[in-house]
Amino acid sequence: MPAYAFEALNADGQLRRGTVEADSAKAARTQLRAQALVPLKVEPVTSGAQGEAAGGTGFFRRRVFNPNALSVWTRQLASLVASGLPLERALASLSTEAEREAERNLVADLRAEVNSGSTFAKALGRHPGEFSAIFVAVVGAGEQSGSLGAVLEHLADDLEDQQALNAKLLGAALYPAIVSLVALCIVIFLVTYVVPQVASVFAGSKRALPLLTVLMLGMSSFVRSYGWLLLLLTVAGVVGLRLALRAPALRYQFDAAWLGIPVVGKLSRSFNTARFASTLAMLAGAGVPILKALQAAADTLSNQAMRQDAQDALVAVREGAPLASALAQKKRFPALLSMFARLGEQTGQLPLMLQRAAKQLSTEVQRRAMGLATLLEPLLIVAMGLIVMLIVLAVLLPIIEMNQLVK
Repeated sequence: MPAYAFEALNADGQLRRGTVEADSAKAARTQLRAQALVPLKVEPVTSGAQGEAAGGTGFFRRRVFNPNALSVWTRQLASLVASGLPLERALASLSTEAEREAERNLVADLRAEVNSGSTFAKALGRHPGEFSAIFVAVVGAGEQSGSLGAVLEHLADDLEDQQALNAKLLGAALYPAIVSLVALCIVIFLVTYVVPQVASVFAGSKRALPLLTVLMLGMSSFVRSYGWLLLLLTVAGVVGLRLALRAPALRYQFDAAWLGIPVVGKLSRSFNTARFASTLAMLAGAGVPILKALQAAADTLSNQAMRQDAQDALVAVREGAPLASALAQKKRFPALLSMFARLGEQTGQLPLMLQRAAKQLSTEVQRRAMGLATLLEPLLIVAMGLIVMLIVLAVLLPIIEMNQLVK
């Protein structure tokens, strides 16, 4: 039965918004009048309507669920379904409790699809901008196995773990980024304003200025004259690099080289492997066939070089090789992954072992990120201090020489 979004006035003249299920718009208005409401607007809830309610369509469309909201919504749905509430009633409850109209319309559309006989996974698949292929695959596996509540719980756990890891990485990078930005602004201010003001005092002097002061004045003049050009070239370089990386061959070479960077490369390798192992464990635990699970887990890898290695491992598994052996042949994946995969295959607990591998790798990523941030903080402060000291010396040296001449 289709769903309709409505705006209506109650007996007190207050505006009410919501959704109602009916065979037609006319039937929806009849239901509203039966509830002592005066319908003002009744529209079918469609994907296009959701796009407009969410804030636009196409490139400018905002998602109804951001990553954090999706994990919260999945946890709420999992709790309701696991408590024995039918899926249709769980969706109806979430639609009623939704605070935003876009979210209310989206959940109402999912409920209408389920009521019309569609599977929940198929209903989710109609909204690829909101629910990833992995999300849909896990839900579909849960429906087929009859354990949708448990699968949704695992899915919520995975989404929350992913958000926690991303938040810790962002927190580790935030302070060095702020310090770098502030340091850059201070240096630009000193070079473009303070240095020229002080140097103008010595403009009438016949004596040669110290070398450091001359260099600083030259840098100041260059930045004031061509700073806009440097900024333009920097922006053009970043945009050009992003466009160039759309070419698969160049992106593969860039990602492979990125993994070779001593500290950052190892951090990226562990992060991608943790995401891969967690997704593979969740899909395998939900009953998704291993080949399909490997394909979906490979698609979560942001590094194209590691994604190609995962695709090669998929080919090896399809040809009959054990998963652990296929992963062990790819040296970009940490040996920890193949070791836990081998233990899982030997004990028949592959999802559990893969999840443990993901946990250890996530812990390692957090430890390395925090260690790197802890090391960068004093280095950035020292570097900023040295730069400011050079600028101050460039200003003070002529004053010191002038004082010596007066004496």
